[in-house]
Amino acid sequence: MSQLKSPKAPPAIISVDGHRRPIRVVIVENHQLVSESLGLLLDGQRDMAVVGQAASVAGAAALPRMLAPDVVVMDFHLNDGTGHDAALAMREIFPSTRFVFLSRDGGDDARLAAIEAGASAYVLKSSPGSEVIAAIRNVAKGGSLIPPAMIARLVSRGKDRQHMRGSLSAREREVLQLLADGVPTRQVAHRLGISYSTVRTHVRSISAKLGTHSLVNTVVAARELELVN
Repeated sequence: MSQLKSPKAPPAIISVDGHRRPIRVVIVENHQLVSESLGLLLDGQRDMAVVGQAASVAGAAALPRMLAPDVVVMDFHLNDGTGHDAALAMREIFPSTRFVFLSRDGGDDARLAAIEAGASAYVLKSSPGSEVIAAIRNVAKGGSLIPPAMIARLVSRGKDRQHMRGSLSAREREVLQLLADGVPTRQVAHRLGISYSTVRTHVRSISAKLGTHSLVNTVVAARELELVN
């Protein structure tokens, strides 16, 4: 993200005592270069101040209460857990803080986990810096950049995935992953040390559970539901 500074930044948010002050931001990011660049970007805004940084779930949970951030910019993938874990830990310290999740992961599982952790925005790391800045300003004022329709869809798909994952046996998940990796059916049998007919039986069972009628459609459905890597 390139550093940029708004020539005419919008008014700073208003504190509870009626005085204007900058938006207080904490950054939780496990890549030092990204964290430093993001810090420079946000500190370059007249209406923002980076008041703290952490690089892990443990570090986020250890931040002092006196930081009192308005917004936390949260990386989703951390070395000792996820942004979901860090956000839940931080809510114990900063109950009124709002979260902007920043991630390279655009999958439904990551977005749903962020929503479950109370995210008000989910921004991809490939987005321009101006989008991150706009998201922080928006959520600091109480807004949300995650539409209710998207939340409903993600929750519904999350329930579908949980149901599907629960319905598949461990062996069926192994077979499905190998098929999704492009391994031919006979090679799947060889790798797993089972007969070809047994693999075909597993494939029929998987297809029935996913409501598909061909091997290709089964793999496509599994990818859409994020049942395979």
